[in-house]
Amino acid sequence: MEKEFADHKTIADKLNAKFYFAHPYASWERGLNENTNGLIRQYFPKKRDFKTITRVEINRAMDKLNNRPRKCLGIKTPNQVFLGINPSAAVAS
Repeated sequence: MEKEFADHKTIADKLNAKFYFAHPYASWERGLNENTNGLIRQYFPKKRDFKTITRVEINRAMDKLNNRPRKCLGIKTPNQVFLGINPSAAVAS
């Protein structure tokens, strides 16, 4: 049985990249992940059984999260950054 990331050294060498693994139970080492989990929990609280979530609910949450302006993106939305949309050009029309 292979472990997750078992061949990370080979991949890192081929990509000329460094790998970083957060320590277990060290949430402060996973800031983006923890922030994203918090945003998702606004739509799907902890006590919610994920088996009951519909595709419509998932799509609605994804749409809202991907179109929510982010300070770290210069007040652009993830969709604007990903699609290369200039917000001022979109508003100027």
